[in-house]
Amino acid sequence: MHRVGSAGNNANSNRPRKEKRLTYVLSDADDTKHCAGINCLKVLKSSNLCDYLFTGSRDGTLKRWALGENAASCSATFESHVDWVNDAILAGDNTLVSCSSDTTLKTWNCLSEGTCTRTLRQHSDYVTCLAAAEKNSNIVASGGLGGEVFIWDIEAALTPLSKSGDVTEDDCSNGVNGSANSLPMISLRTISSSNSISSHSTQSHGYSPIAAKGHKESVYALAMNDSGTLLVSGGTEKVVRVWDTRTGSKNMKLRGHTDNIRALLLDSTGRYCLSGSSDSMIRLWDLGQQRCLHSYAVHTDSVWALASTPTFSHVYSGGRDLSLYLTDLATRESVLLCMKEHPILQLALHDDSVWVATTDSSIRKWPAGGCNPQKVFQRGGTFLAGNLSFSRARVSLEGSTPVPAFREPTFSIPGTPAIVQHEILNNRRHVLTKDTAGSVKLWEITRGIVVEDYGKVSFEEKKEQLFEMVSIPAWFTVDTRLGSLSIHLDTPQCFSAEMYSVDLNITGKPEDDKVNLARETLKGLLAHWLTKRRQRPGSQASSNGDALSGRDITMRNLTHSRSEVDSIVENDSMVYPPFEFSTVSPPSIITEGSQGGPWRKKITELDGTEDEKDYPWWVLDCVLNNRLPPRENTKCSFYLHPSEGSATQILTQGKLSAPRILRIHKVVNYVLEKMVLDKPLDNVNTDGTFAPGHGGQLQHTAVGDLSFRSGLKPWQKLRPSIEILCNNQVLSPDMSLATVRAYIWKKPEDLVLNYRIVQGK
Repeated sequence: MHRVGSAGNNANSNRPRKEKRLTYVLSDADDTKHCAGINCLKVLKSSNLCDYLFTGSRDGTLKRWALGENAASCSATFESHVDWVNDAILAGDNTLVSCSSDTTLKTWNCLSEGTCTRTLRQHSDYVTCLAAAEKNSNIVASGGLGGEVFIWDIEAALTPLSKSGDVTEDDCSNGVNGSANSLPMISLRTISSSNSISSHSTQSHGYSPIAAKGHKESVYALAMNDSGTLLVSGGTEKVVRVWDTRTGSKNMKLRGHTDNIRALLLDSTGRYCLSGSSDSMIRLWDLGQQRCLHSYAVHTDSVWALASTPTFSHVYSGGRDLSLYLTDLATRESVLLCMKEHPILQLALHDDSVWVATTDSSIRKWPAGGCNPQKVFQRGGTFLAGNLSFSRARVSLEGSTPVPAFREPTFSIPGTPAIVQHEILNNRRHVLTKDTAGSVKLWEITRGIVVEDYGKVSFEEKKEQLFEMVSIPAWFTVDTRLGSLSIHLDTPQCFSAEMYSVDLNITGKPEDDKVNLARETLKGLLAHWLTKRRQRPGSQASSNGDALSGRDITMRNLTHSRSEVDSIVENDSMVYPPFEFSTVSPPSIITEGSQGGPWRKKITELDGTEDEKDYPWWVLDCVLNNRLPPRENTKCSFYLHPSEGSATQILTQGKLSAPRILRIHKVVNYVLEKMVLDKPLDNVNTDGTFAPGHGGQLQHTAVGDLSFRSGLKPWQKLRPSIEILCNNQVLSPDMSLATVRAYIWKKPEDLVLNYRIVQGK
């Protein structure tokens, strides 16, 4: 498991506190498909209704599939985790528990439309695995990379013992709290360093899990017996630890594996344990005798997934070698069921079949002979599992690889290929991507849509074809950790990019109006939320139709930075076409506010009740109050001189300043105005900025803007042709000052532009 910081997760950092970030995750596919590897699956058998399959993915979501005869339909998506879903278990008939790299456990009403009933925050690092008791639906265990193992009483954790609306996340930073609109929070008792729980509580109400303390390193696997009295754990310490779940005390430690333990199973009584390891071995342990009974050299690489028949007589195993095996634990006879194209991450038996989860986004069901495994062995192709790992590797090297018993799965649930490569284009609005199927697509991130699907072409060649010589500040960052594009906005950097409305083809807006890309993107993302907010009864309206509820956000932020009101754009909440997001495949927002920790929701599911407890203050300040933080480098300083050897008069003295996005044709117009209308030199302000000319209304009046008259004046019909040069290179009229500086000037000093009259035109 790779350690990559999840969105919004700044816990345990000693660096100066950064402002909370806002991330949005794009999707161009049907919401009924996963778009990244499947880390976990669980089958819910039903006596009267259809059976259900629950899947958890690296795309951060879980899905419920209604299963029919060779059919499966996605009946719910569970979306709240902000990073990979690593494991999921069923506790009783209607509670689904999931864990994630976002360090939380979440509980869900598994037969609902996707309702998160509680978020449990106790782990300090990625939560990698869960275990549940078959006959005691209340007991659930969780383990993670922090070496922590917690044993939860789910019923107690979900029961609010008293209403406590005033308890904040600060009161119980490792606490248990509800989702945005669900049950009230409950605080946690502290856990002492011994194996028992100290009884004192920070408040009169509360619940804390039992801490099973002893692991010094990461935990990757857990298993529990049916009654929930015994727990086994394994990880990077290469030992199997056995715990009493009632006290959290260690019963024993079993040594034998030579590498990380990645999968564990306990039989119903809790006497026998199966372990799978990165040393490629499967081991059968007798916990009563505290020893290893058998070792099975079946795989040629790490064993990551185990599932057993109900009688614990046979084990199904899969892992990094892409192979799914069935092994008779008594006779050591093994058979290769199938070969996959991707490493196997988890298995779930379902009647006579087995569901297989891999690093691919699709899920497949294979014949398994779960009710009568001997039928599979009768197909032939069996071999005896050795008891030394190198024996299996040697057989593989000799070329006598077993023939798979099955060539094709009986059923597949297709996923969407995950994005694995991306490039932000120079215009800072388009991102080129390539997915696992080799398809190359062009995304417009200010609308969240694919504007061009190029199919299976060379990514590098397409990147070169799409190159534009333009320079726009990097106002967002991107990653594809969740299998799709995650666009990260951080203040104040995200507000650094502006474009003229004419360049965005915005109609009904003056051509030279400057448009802040992040501000308009945020308005587009939160358009549904704003509409819902206005519809709420008793919502107060301010000048732009919105007001902040609760504490006044601006008072709290005086300490953060000086906020400037954007004087260019009026206080409007209208969303312009280049910033309208799809409602068919809406993006999801990942962010956090002052309380409750990070959360994730589709933009169309925001209900208008979210406020500063849920959003970063700067997002609300921008969208509701039209305030942007102070921005750096929005201006470009330059000198404007006649070309060498030119007889053209000197029009300016000293340094000039204009917006970075100003086009060269504006500089041409400026030179013409000065030359043809014979402007005096005192028209340049003492601070070196371009001053407004005489007569006519200007498009901009902001200080420091290079501004010109609109419309064609009589003198323009007689005007000479002017060229602007930089480093002796004639500049295209459509180039911006920033582009000239980045691609032509290429020096840290102030830009120098030259002008000359073109003869004979």
